Amino acid sequence: MPRFAANLGYLFTERPLIERFGAAAAAGFRAVELQFVYDHAPSALRAEIDRHNLTVLGVNTAPGQLASGEFGVAAIPGREAEFAALFRQALDYIVALGGCQIHCLAGRVPPEQRPAAETTFVQNLARAADLAAEKNINLLIEPINPRDRPDYFLNRPEHAADIIAKVGRPNVRIQFDFYHVQIVGGDLIRRFERHLPVVGHVQIAAVPSRHEPDEGELNYPAIFDVLDRSGYAGWVGCEYRPRTRTDDGLAWARPFGIVPLH
Repeated sequence: MPRFAANLGYLFTERPLIERFGAAAAAGFRAVELQFVYDHAPSALRAEIDRHNLTVLGVNTAPGQLASGEFGVAAIPGREAEFAALFRQALDYIVALGGCQIHCLAGRVPPEQRPAAETTFVQNLARAADLAAEKNINLLIEPINPRDRPDYFLNRPEHAADIIAKVGRPNVRIQFDFYHVQIVGGDLIRRFERHLPVVGHVQIAAVPSRHEPDEGELNYPAIFDVLDRSGYAGWVGCEYRPRTRTDDGLAWARPFGIVPLH
C-alpha cells in the first residue's frame, strides 16, 4: 500500500503554513513535504513537525524572482553563485528540519540558451550533490510540463535521467510527478518502470485539472498497484489543488489509511 505525504504548498492552504502541519496530522497524514519555507524560522517549523510526530521529506530551493515568473536558477548560465547561495539555504533548512531531500529548481531557459544551460545545470548539481552527501541528503530534479511552466528547462524524465547520468552522483534522483509526465508524453507505467532505478520521489494529481486523484484521465488505482509491485519504497507526495477545502476532498485517501484522528 503506498504511503501518502501531504504537500503543504498545495494542501491545507486555507490556513497559514505554520498551522498546516497540525491540519495534516489531524487529517491522518504521517508525512509532509514542503516547498518555500524561507519566511519562517527553521526552529518554528521543526517545533510543529515534532509536536505532531510527522516525517518531513523535503523542500524546494527558493525560486528566485517568483513574482517576475522565475522558477529556479540551477540551470541558468551566469547565476551559479546565486544558485550556490540558494542551495546552501535549502541545505541548512532541510538539515534543521530533519528531512532527507531537496528539489533543485532548474529555472526557465529560452531555447537558444539550452546547450549552455545543460552544462550549467550539470555542474551546479555536481557541486551541490557533494555538499548534500556530507549530510546524507538527496537532490531531486523534476520534469515539469511546459503548459504550466513555459520554458522550464526540464520537461521529460528521459532528459532528467540523462542529466543524472552526466552528474554522476548517486544522491541525485528524479522527482517523478505522474501529473507532469502524463501531460508530456504519457505512457506512464512503462516510463516509471524504465526510470525506477533513478526515481527518488513520486507525486500525484489528476490530469488535466490538477485536483484530487479521483477524477480525470489517469487510472490511479492501477498506478498505485504498479508502485507496490515495483518495490518503490518511498512516499507519494499529494501535490494537487483541492477542489474546495482540503479535508472535504480526502475520501479518495481513506482506503490508504489517511483517516482523520478525531
